Amino acid sequence: MSLKSIDYLDHVIFVYRKRDRWGSVARSRDPGLHGRKPVFRSIRALAMSYFDPYIDFTGCITGYAVYDLRRLGGYDWRFARKNMWAVERALVRYRHKPIKGGRARIRRFRTRYRAYRAKYNKKPLFYRGRERWTEIPEEFL
Repeated sequence: MSLKSIDYLDHVIFVYRKRDRWGSVARSRDPGLHGRKPVFRSIRALAMSYFDPYIDFTGCITGYAVYDLRRLGGYDWRFARKNMWAVERALVRYRHKPIKGGRARIRRFRTRYRAYRAKYNKKPLFYRGRERWTEIPEEFL
C-alpha cells in the first residue's frame, strides 16, 4: 500500500490479510509508521491507522492505494541489484483514494507534535490505537 503525503514524502508498506482482517509489515524512522496487527476490517481502516502518526512538521496523508507488485510482470523488484524506479513510477502513477482527516484535527496533532518535539527532543508515541501496532523497535521507546 502506498500512503501519499502532502509533502511528497510518501510511505510504502506491505499489507496482508488474515481471517478477513488487514494488517501490515512496515519499518520506518518514525515510530508511528511501523506495522499493524491484522485487526482492521478494511484497507481504508488500516490506512487511517497511519493518519495521526504521519502528521509531523510538514507531513499529512492525503491518500492511499493498494498496488499488487505482480502487475509489474517480469520485473524482479525483490532481488534487483540496481535501482527500482519502475516500482516508484508505478506507485506514483496509480490512482490513490483520498483521505481527509479534517483541518482542525491536523492542526491539533501538528501543534501537539511540535510541542512534544520541543519538550522531549524525540518523536512522540501518544497515539490512540497503539495496541494495534506491531512491536516498536527499542530505539523509539
